Amino acid sequence: MLAIARFSIPLNEAADFRAQLESVKSVLAQAPGFIDGSVGQNLDEPTLWVLSTTWENVGSYRRALSSTRAKLEAIPILARAIDEAGAYE
Repeated sequence: MLAIARFSIPLNEAADFRAQLESVKSVLAQAPGFIDGSVGQNLDEPTLWVLSTTWENVGSYRRALSSTRAKLEAIPILARAIDEAGAYE
């Protein structure tokens, strides 16, 4: 299962935001079922960012997001994502 979260972030926040997304990825990477993850900044529109994660299944992804650590450390950042569907089979 692939989970994609895209963000539109002002350029003056870019360095801090990359660090925040890397932290979110680290939190999620500790969850059972996590396979891989990456953070990227769009090459054509540098205000656009992506956090892409791969999971064994949708249940693993949902359980990871519902963990206490994710609620405290990851969800506040993920809440800034563009409102669009992000879970893919």
